[in-house]
Amino acid sequence: MKSNTYYFSHDYNAANDTKILFLRHQLGMEGYGIYWYLIEQLANAGGKLPLELIPVLAMQMHCTDVKVNGVLMNFDLFTIESNEFWSERLQNHLELRLKLSESGKTGANNRWGNREAIGEGNAKESKVKEIKENKNKINLSVYNIDFEEWWFKYDKKTGKEKALSKWNLLNKQEKDLALSIVENYVNSTPDKKFRKDPSTYLHNKSFNDEIITRNNTSSDKLSYAEREWNRLKNL
Repeated sequence: MKSNTYYFSHDYNAANDTKILFLRHQLGMEGYGIYWYLIEQLANAGGKLPLELIPVLAMQMHCTDVKVNGVLMNFDLFTIESNEFWSERLQNHLELRLKLSESGKTGANNRWGNREAIGEGNAKESKVKEIKENKNKINLSVYNIDFEEWWFKYDKKTGKEKALSKWNLLNKQEKDLALSIVENYVNSTPDKKFRKDPSTYLHNKSFNDEIITRNNTSSDKLSYAEREWNRLKNL
């Protein structure tokens, strides 16, 4: 998929902005990285994100909720209202891009006449459809907090999109159960190669299965496949 890269005018000097300087003084380059990661996620989500997403964003950055909240609330870089947060500068930038895009389309219609305008209209309709589809995809991936938490804890990073589609087929009780026992299952399979692929685990609803905790020092309790693997490693 083609990705769009946007920029703010003068952002090449953002590191010397007064608010950013204060942020860097207090939290160092880690705080600076958190700031830009939040800006990227806001841009991907259309400008605003719910505050309840903070734990997931923190997990994705491998940092604490406290640090993310610190960047959000202490440096006047973000606006927080009605359980959402956003960047005024980013909002202005997105609105400006939209105005420029609309102006460009109007100019094209005036230059090329009605025939080209019809083609432009079709292109606009196609673009609107594409935006809606992308927005739906963003809503699935960004706002699905329970899945992101489960995915992070399951810790076998393969086939995320397929796993997400399986997750969305579960009812609330099944999702709650999968979340409640994921750490126990992961602890029972410390070697990832013996842990089921995420999509297979969800498709088979393996969270309903008994979790057998194994004593790693007792080789006779290992499965045949694991014993063979250990034997081959010791050759």
